Amino acid sequence: MRSFYIALFFWNFAGLLYGQGTLLPLGSETYWTMERLEIETGMSAPFHSTLKYYLRGDMVRYAMQLDTSSGLSLSAKDRADLAYIFKDNNEWLVTSAYPVTLAGPKDDPVYAYKGKVDSTGEWSSYYYRTKKPILKIFYRTPANFYEIDRPFFHLRVNPIVNFYGGKTNERGSDLLFLNQRGFRIRGGIDDRIFFYTDLIETQARFPDYVRERSERDNAVPGAGFFKPYRSSIFDINDGYDFLQAQGYFGFNITKHVGMQLGHGRHFIGNGYRSLFLSDFSPNYFYLKLNWRVWRFHLQNIFAEVALQGAGDDVGDLLIPKKYFAAHYLSFAATPKLTVGFFESVVFSRNNQFELQYLNPVILYRTVEQLVGSPDNVLLGFEFKWNLLERTQLYGQVIFDEFKFDELFLSDRKWWGNKYGIQAGVKYVNVFGIDHLDAQAEFNLVRPYTYSHRDSSATYSNYNQPLAHPLGANFKEYILRLRYQATPKLLFKARAIRANTGEDVDGINYGYNVLEPTGNNKIEEGVVIGQGVRTEINLFGLEASYAFWHNMELTLEYFFRDKQSEIPERRLRTSYIGGGLRINIAKEYQDF
Repeated sequence: MRSFYIALFFWNFAGLLYGQGTLLPLGSETYWTMERLEIETGMSAPFHSTLKYYLRGDMVRYAMQLDTSSGLSLSAKDRADLAYIFKDNNEWLVTSAYPVTLAGPKDDPVYAYKGKVDSTGEWSSYYYRTKKPILKIFYRTPANFYEIDRPFFHLRVNPIVNFYGGKTNERGSDLLFLNQRGFRIRGGIDDRIFFYTDLIETQARFPDYVRERSERDNAVPGAGFFKPYRSSIFDINDGYDFLQAQGYFGFNITKHVGMQLGHGRHFIGNGYRSLFLSDFSPNYFYLKLNWRVWRFHLQNIFAEVALQGAGDDVGDLLIPKKYFAAHYLSFAATPKLTVGFFESVVFSRNNQFELQYLNPVILYRTVEQLVGSPDNVLLGFEFKWNLLERTQLYGQVIFDEFKFDELFLSDRKWWGNKYGIQAGVKYVNVFGIDHLDAQAEFNLVRPYTYSHRDSSATYSNYNQPLAHPLGANFKEYILRLRYQATPKLLFKARAIRANTGEDVDGINYGYNVLEPTGNNKIEEGVVIGQGVRTEINLFGLEASYAFWHNMELTLEYFFRDKQSEIPERRLRTSYIGGGLRINIAKEYQDF
C-alpha cells in the first residue's frame, strides 16, 4: 500500500515537474560574486538569491544581461567575474541561443572559440577554449577536465582534490590535515533531464574543539558514517575517515515548475548563517519542487534524515529515520526588495512518511493539528533589500513555539517562547575600493528553540543541527571582509564572537537541540546565556591564489578561544596551514 501511494504521488506530478538545469555547488565563491553584482549594478537577477543552490543557466543568463547592458559601468574586475562565470558554466553557451556581441580579453591564457551558437549567425566570444589541450582531449576548456557537447546531450567531468596541512598548538600531535579526493559529473539530456553526482573520500585530523563536538554528538560535523583513522607514520590515532556522496536528477517539462530527486544539502537565507535551513548537517535524501512564476518562487523539500549519529550505531543495523517537510515562498515585491515565508515540520512515523505533509501549498501547522499535534513545526519570515548600489540589508525571524500573552504581556520569561532573529548588512566596494566587500551579521536564538518534547522530532540530522551550528541559547556577532586584489588573488578575513550557555549537571538549559524539552528544563526566567556562561571568540585569515581555473593554493591562519565558567571547558586553539584545492570549496568549522 505504501508503494502504491508513492507511485501515485510521482504520477500525479509527472506532467508538472521541471528540473531547470544543474546547480552550483554550495560554498562556491560565485555565490558572493552574484550577490555583489546584483547589489552593485541595481539590476535584479532572474532568480531569488535567498534560495541556494543557484541554477547554472540562470547565472549565465544574468551575466550575459550585465555584460551586454549599455547603461552599466563595470570595472575590469567585474568583467573578469563575468568571464569566470562564462567559463565555469559553458554548457549554457553551447546548448542555448544567447545573443553574443563582445570579444574576449586578448591577454587571457585561453582564447575565445569562434563557433556559431545560435540561429542568428552571430559568433560567440564567450565559449573559451584552451590553446593546448592535454592529449587534445583533456582540458579543452579551462573549467573542465573532460566535456562532451552534442545537440541533445552535454557532459562535464572534473576531479576533486583538497590537500591541506597545518600546525597547531594543541596537546598530543600538533599536525592537522585534510586529505580529500574525488570526482564530479554533471550533464543534461534533451534540455529536459539533468543529472549531477560527486564522490569525495576524506581522511582528516581536526582541531580539538571539533573533536570535542564530535564526541559530544557522536557525529563528525558535515559527515555521515565515519571510522577512526590512525597513522603510525605521522603518530596520529585520533583522525577520522569518511566518504561523502551527493547526487540528484532533475526533470524538465515546463518553463516554470521543476523537480529534483537525490541526496544533498540546502541553504535558505542571505546571511553567513541561516536560521531556517543550512548546509551544516550531512547530505540527506530529498524530493524538491520549484515553482517559479512571475515574481514568485515556491520551493518544497520533502526529506528523509537520520534520527541518530553514526557513532550511535551498534553493528550493521538500520539507522532509525525521521522526516521533515519544508516550503519557502519568496516574493520579489520590487526589483530591490524580496520577502519570504518559511515553514517546516519535523516528525517520526516508524520509518514512514506522513502523507498529509506532501501537500505543497498548505500550512503545515494546520496539518499538524489535524493529526494530533505530535510534531515540531517552525515558522519564519525573511527579507532582503538592496539599496544605494552599495548595500544590502537582510534578516530572518524564526518561531518554533510561542504564546502571544506569554511573549508580549507576561514578564515571567516562559521557556516555550522559542524564537530566533537574524539581522545583517553587506557593503560592497568599501571606501570606494573595487572588490573590497564587508558583511556584518547578528544572530540570536532563544533557549530550547529547534528542540522538541520528543527527541525524534528535533530539528536535526545525524545528530547535527539543520539550522545554525551553535544550536540554540546564544547571541552571535559576525564580521567578514573579502578583497579580490586581482582575478587570481583573493584575501578573506572573519571575526566571530558568540555568547552562549551550556548544559551542566543533567539540567537542560536549552543549548543542545538534541535534548528533548521534557528533560529537566527551566520553566520560567529563561534567558539567553543561562547555564554555564560561555564566550567563544574566533578569528580567521585566508589568502588564495588561483593558478588555473578552480585550482588554487591557499594559506590560512585560525584562532579560537573558548572561555567558560567551568575551567575544564576552556580551550584555546590556533593553527597556521595551507594547501591545494581543485574544484572544491572551503568548508568553515566556525562554531
